[in-house]
Amino acid sequence: MTSPLLPLGPAPRPATGDDLAARIRALGARAAGPGVVGLERARVTTELDGADVASAALDLTGVAFGVSQHRPEVTWSPAAVTSRVPGTVRRLRVDAHPLTAVDLPVDVTAEAEGLRFVWVEGSDGQVGFEPLDPDDAHPVAGHARVAVPRAGLVATVHGLLAVSLQSQGIQLSDLDVQVDSRGPRAAGLRIDAKIRKGFLSAAVTATASASVDDAMVLAVGDVQISSGNPLVAAMLGAVRGRVEAAGNRKIDLAAALPQGVRLSDVRLDVGEELVITARLG
Repeated sequence: MTSPLLPLGPAPRPATGDDLAARIRALGARAAGPGVVGLERARVTTELDGADVASAALDLTGVAFGVSQHRPEVTWSPAAVTSRVPGTVRRLRVDAHPLTAVDLPVDVTAEAEGLRFVWVEGSDGQVGFEPLDPDDAHPVAGHARVAVPRAGLVATVHGLLAVSLQSQGIQLSDLDVQVDSRGPRAAGLRIDAKIRKGFLSAAVTATASASVDDAMVLAVGDVQISSGNPLVAAMLGAVRGRVEAAGNRKIDLAAALPQGVRLSDVRLDVGEELVITARLG
């Protein structure tokens, strides 16, 4: 499958790192919808070595990503392609300390090596690039760390769930989310919620566990939903079986990734922050 062409402005292709960085910032500004705020705070630095990007660094600290249904179209379709030159991003680093995702502060550090692409020039006098998927002959290596504050995660889940339930005439009056570490690759989840609909109010509890084995298979189990209120419990009975059956399953993380991307390790650390780290290659 051919990847979309992304525009970088007038040809020829950038000859300096500063020129490329400026064009990437302009592309980001075009791609950002109304749900993205503070993009002017983002910093982009690049270093070129011939057709290759020797290094690229993107700092998204202070940028906020909200919920928006509008996604501007930024692909490019020249009538004809006049030139194709392969290149590689030898090292890409992304930092955000933090960025904000739907009101949740997220601290991100990620690095990737060996990202292939093609410089493309069109008959319309424009230049852009085509990202190429990795494969077994051209693997991608890297690592990532994502951290979110536990209190912030609870607040964000509360807000999103309250809006979702409100559309069904249900009021969410309280919510507590507890994540307990059961080892470097395992955790338990417990959600306690209080809901109200008309004269009916009740507490609902949901629990689950998750673990990742050495083969990078994610097992989600022990999914249960219950309520001490007999009426609510009876209502839950209609959906409990489907939810618990859907939740108790295994996901092969390695098989879910494309060729050339191999997940070699993943860890979860639970404290005042929830920290997920992963390594590729």
